[in-house]
Parts: sequence; C-alpha cells; structure tokens
Amino acid sequence: MSPVRVLLAKPGLDGHDRGIKVIAMALRDAGAEVVYLGLRRSVAEILQAAIDDDVDAIGISMLSGAHLPLVRELMDRRTELGLDTPVVLGGTIPAADVPALLDLGVAAVYPAGTSLRDVVSGILAAAGSRERVES
Repeated sequence: MSPVRVLLAKPGLDGHDRGIKVIAMALRDAGAEVVYLGLRRSVAEILQAAIDDDVDAIGISMLSGAHLPLVRELMDRRTELGLDTPVVLGGTIPAADVPALLDLGVAAVYPAGTSLRDVVSGILAAAGSRERVES
C-alpha cells in the first residue's frame, strides 16, 4: 500500500511558514508523503493540487486571522468539486472559532501550542479516514 499523501499549504497573505515546515518534516518522518505548496496559495490552487496529487488530506496553516472566510471558501469550493478529502487546520485559531470551523466541515483544528505528536497523529488519522482506491 502506498504511503498516506498529505497536502500542506498556507492560503491568504500570511508570510510565516516555520510551523508548517516543521509539520511537513514530522509527517515525512512518520512515513507520509507530503506535498508542500508553500505560502500565499489561493483556494483554487490548493484544491487543484489536491485533485492533481490525489492527496488523502489537506492541511492548512493560518496565522493571519482570516481563517473563517478562507476556510468557508475552501470548504464550499471543495463541496462544489465533489471532493471528500478531509481538511485540517492549524495555527493561531481562537477557541471561540473552533465550533464554527468544525460546523463548516473541517475534520480537526490544531491551535498554536498543540503538541507536534498530536498534530501529526491527527492529520494521519484524518488522512486514513478517506477511502483510498489503489491503482
């Protein structure tokens, strides 16, 4: 069986990427294949890469405070495209916003300060929840 494939990206104008790079390395160390899109990616770019690379999960990192509108756009567009790829979100996310993000369909939210072990295991669990078709 092929390794779990996870796409990581930073949408919007946020320019801080140290945390997502640490997550990428930890996922690779855990045996996952990581597709890292980098900074300032649009929702369209993220979803197209998810389709093109047939990923098992999409991990989004946001520190800018624009998480609610950007995640709403991402989840709406994901639905329009008929994708079932789980989306996880990490970064500077106020606890008060977590229920709204989960209501939008985000599989998990990892606020700043969550242990690396918990983030990696949670992303891998979300990725494993997607039904995979081997070619």
